[in-house]
Amino acid sequence: MAKGPNQKLKILYLMKILLEETDETHSISMPEIIAKLSSYGITAERKSLYSDMESLRQYGIDIIGEHQERTYYYRVVNRRFELAELKLLVDSVQSAKFITAGKSNELIKKIEGLASKHEASQLQRQVYVAQRIKTMNESIYYNVDAIHGAIADNEQIRFQYFQWNVKKKTELRHNGAYYQVSPWALSWDDENYYLIAYDNAAGKIKHFRVDKMLRIESVKERREGREQFKEFDMAVYARKVFGMYGGREEIVKLCCENSLVGAIIDRFGKGVSIIKEDEQHFSVSVKVVVSNQFIHWVMALGAGAKIIGSESVVAEVKEEICRLAKQYE
Repeated sequence: MAKGPNQKLKILYLMKILLEETDETHSISMPEIIAKLSSYGITAERKSLYSDMESLRQYGIDIIGEHQERTYYYRVVNRRFELAELKLLVDSVQSAKFITAGKSNELIKKIEGLASKHEASQLQRQVYVAQRIKTMNESIYYNVDAIHGAIADNEQIRFQYFQWNVKKKTELRHNGAYYQVSPWALSWDDENYYLIAYDNAAGKIKHFRVDKMLRIESVKERREGREQFKEFDMAVYARKVFGMYGGREEIVKLCCENSLVGAIIDRFGKGVSIIKEDEQHFSVSVKVVVSNQFIHWVMALGAGAKIIGSESVVAEVKEEICRLAKQYE
């Protein structure tokens, strides 16, 4: 029997067939394997395929065989990713506002390649992506990579930053002038990706929406702000900052009804110290970056939550309440 041009690739095509055609609930018979290989221009005999399967097992592919109605069937089990894990990955990609609809679909297609064709059909839920608000900056995928590269190389970056106007057009901030900062971390907060960086000119930490950054370039200058980030903890930082809006850092005391303890723990973690005030209320002191976003977060908890300290923060709350009252007169 003449051998086809792909004969040397037989074991690779065998692995491809098993991974694509089989899973925990779908098997393939030896005649079907031989027919599939033939469609790739590869001839194969049973004996050589038994040997190839054993080689694949030694390589780490978990192939099992079993009799079903006088026929022997083969399937791959215990893949690197379980179907439930792949569904989580797909849902994460779909939910990520900072990934464009086009790039979301590309990534989902690649995730599908990690499953059999039968399981992949359960991952084909891209229809929901089009209905979600997604960024329109196609370069964000590469912006993230460029920022990670600069952090790894301990280099500063420069970029342009845009905003939307009332005509729904983009316009560059600072008249198109480049920002130059030292990147230190990336944070996914409130459905957006943020760069946490040190601005040496301003002498403080700043946040930038990654999907609003354009033409990122590495600058051959070492990063600055090491002291500010020496003991930086992204998780702790994210708990203190609301909506990634800046402000002064301060310890704030809240008095809440007991029913709101879950909301407090969800936001500040189980490590927060909760003090019983009476049978219906507790108090908690947390370090936050005080901003209108924080004040409105407390307001959104309703009548059961109240800021009771410090005096300066309480004064800011009263000012914001007066402003809102005037705005809606």
